[in-house]
Amino acid sequence: VQYTILIVIDSFIHLRAPPHHPPRDIFTPAVFILPLHRGLLTGATTQLSVKEYCQSLITKDQMASASLTTTHALLAFLALNFLTRTLAFAPSHIRPSSQRIAAFTPTASRAEIKRSMSSSSNEVELPPGETLDSLLGVAIQASKLAGEIILGNAGGADVLKSKANSRDLLTLIDPLCEKTIRETVLASFPSHDFLGEEDVPPGKEASAAAIDSKLANNPSQYLWIVDPIDGTSNFVHGMPLCMPSVAVAYKGEVVVGVIHDPHRQETFSAVKGRGAYMNGERIKVGTQSTIGDAIVAMGSPPAEESMKMSLASLPVLMPKVRTIRMLGSAALMLAWVANGRLTAYWEYDLSSWDVAAGSILIEEAGGSMTDLKNDRWNLRTRKICGSNGGKVHEEILETLGEAGVV
Repeated sequence: VQYTILIVIDSFIHLRAPPHHPPRDIFTPAVFILPLHRGLLTGATTQLSVKEYCQSLITKDQMASASLTTTHALLAFLALNFLTRTLAFAPSHIRPSSQRIAAFTPTASRAEIKRSMSSSSNEVELPPGETLDSLLGVAIQASKLAGEIILGNAGGADVLKSKANSRDLLTLIDPLCEKTIRETVLASFPSHDFLGEEDVPPGKEASAAAIDSKLANNPSQYLWIVDPIDGTSNFVHGMPLCMPSVAVAYKGEVVVGVIHDPHRQETFSAVKGRGAYMNGERIKVGTQSTIGDAIVAMGSPPAEESMKMSLASLPVLMPKVRTIRMLGSAALMLAWVANGRLTAYWEYDLSSWDVAAGSILIEEAGGSMTDLKNDRWNLRTRKICGSNGGKVHEEILETLGEAGVV
């Protein structure tokens, strides 16, 4: 045949799934396409599964452009199907090096490839695999310990004080959860830096200054970013919509995120380049392709400016979407975008600890995480939109712009 399809395993020293992650789907090795008659390597990789890729080859357009016969494609598919079922490898994600594979894929598949490559196309230096495994394990452990404290007080909690205003609450349980997470983290990683919501004075200026300071002065290069109870108002009133959010950044890039919902015993986790999971099962963002099918979440923020922008969006956004939800927990809404329960979530002003863990969940689940100008989210971003990506993401941002949300 004129094209040889090779399975590429990222590392032969990891022949099983890392701790806390199940074996990967049997159809998830990376694919290299070798156009032998040209004598050169196309050099592109993608997380598109072998099965999906081979199926995409069996099209009239593909046979015309790549000179592949149906027999060749079927033979390639059957051989790779046999190999991937036989070899119980759990390959790590392989970062794409280019998008030249688009020349060999049907138009319908190119958007999917672009979306799956979006989070990993940025050149990011990652810690060693064993370190990532340890970070994930400790993040899950710390989240679950904090979750037990939340469950133990699930009937509601007394307000210790208000912070920015009467809608921004603090209970006795918030600092207890943060202390538990901090002690768990530092017991395993004593040199790592730590940024918790309860360490920072109220207000967006103090929040922005805190993350700037941590990113500028961090010899270890590791920063744990923690919201001990996201959804404090829900917690105070006994609503089961509150949970810890734990993220780890390495050299300014979030590489591990965990959101543990103790009320439903759902643990959402993601490691950079390895996908997103809920209770060990791979999750993906929703499949909605137009804004009219989208379930969009948004906040009911305590700050006056954010409140005005949220209210301004409603008359313009609500008629265009299927429905709007306000759940009162950024962590929960981001996690639910990652597993497809929600299509999108936007907010006018959030701090890094509200978003860090959820941001990596959404990107690793195949979605988009940006600011309101469609630039990729980072730890300093405060205006956020996370969604299943593509046209829906663009339409939501356009609609917010029409509403004067800038």
